Amino acid sequence: MIKVETLDFPYIGEQEVEIVERKGIGHPDTMCDNIAENLSIELSRYYYENFGKIYHHNVDKAVLIGGRAVPKFGGGELLEPIEIKVVGRAILEVSGKEIPIREIYEKSVKSFIKNNFKVLDPENHIKLEYKLRPGSIDLIEVFNRRNSEVPEANDTSFGVGYAPFSKLESIVYGIERLLYSLRENHPFIGEDIKVMGVRLKNHIKITIALAFIDKYVENIDDYIEKKKLIKDIILYNFGDEIEVFINTADNFESGVVYITTTGTSAEAGDDGQVGRGNRINGLITPYRPMSLEAPAGKNPISHVGKLYNITANRLANEIVNSFDEVIEAYVYIVSQIGKPITQPQILNIKLRTKNNKISTIRENVERLSRKYLESITELWKEILYEKIEIC
Repeated sequence: MIKVETLDFPYIGEQEVEIVERKGIGHPDTMCDNIAENLSIELSRYYYENFGKIYHHNVDKAVLIGGRAVPKFGGGELLEPIEIKVVGRAILEVSGKEIPIREIYEKSVKSFIKNNFKVLDPENHIKLEYKLRPGSIDLIEVFNRRNSEVPEANDTSFGVGYAPFSKLESIVYGIERLLYSLRENHPFIGEDIKVMGVRLKNHIKITIALAFIDKYVENIDDYIEKKKLIKDIILYNFGDEIEVFINTADNFESGVVYITTTGTSAEAGDDGQVGRGNRINGLITPYRPMSLEAPAGKNPISHVGKLYNITANRLANEIVNSFDEVIEAYVYIVSQIGKPITQPQILNIKLRTKNNKISTIRENVERLSRKYLESITELWKEILYEKIEIC
């Protein structure tokens, strides 16, 4: 069932308070999300390339245990490695052929680290463990069933999405992406970047936790200078009407500042877990609808915890971009385990329009929604070849 309604609560930008957060790729939680998702992608590719189909799996449980490090100006040392453990369910043998899980897992993690980190060394800084077992008979049977080639939902769950971003959401997302892009010319910038934005009426305050890489910082004065440089770059790009605070726990008098040996707090200061980071739109938004589902690591064929969140966000953006009358769109999709994924229990769309009327566009919105539901069965192809950003 598709239900199109009018959005009847205040626009986010008109509310007095708004909070938005984004965790960068080097944050321990985001690392776990990416590790789980990359394992699912590599495992899916192996299934597909060797057997012509993707088999049942959900490798969406991962934990990062922080290491032990002694950072210092000019270069510190990692004393104990970061431990990463993945647990989940997967088909481990097909037609008598054993699936090389360890090889696939190690390849996926090392590739992720090599492609996204400057200093973190997957060979010497990371210790990998895993425990994968076959899924339950009932879930495997649901996964294998087909209704006119349409997979059946692997879970009873929901996905949500909205569009467009508010001003604060765009700023928070943009600042993290800007800082990450600056690493080539400013190598002291680590990958562990967390941006928290708070808006009180029209005043925006941005607090940033930015892991400096110790070997690129000479001393406390150099640290202070580099910190000021980053603040100036942010203000230049996002306007001086925002307040920016970086590494507010620093104590210059005692010389205790946020420097790391590897570019991530995972080396000693923090642990991580799948599902505690960004939602599928790249943000954590307590003033917006959010699903607690962790899309990362879930199978791309039938797990609605992944597919419905992708679809809800895409549909919301498509509605806003396709209909001039629409100012804002919220999309909610709820599945029922064992039912075709293209037939959710409800697809609820809430719209804010310029004239407060949706009767003129309801039919077209419903038609577009049906198109998106039908396309869910093809999402796995985009996921496998990383055309969709999950984490």
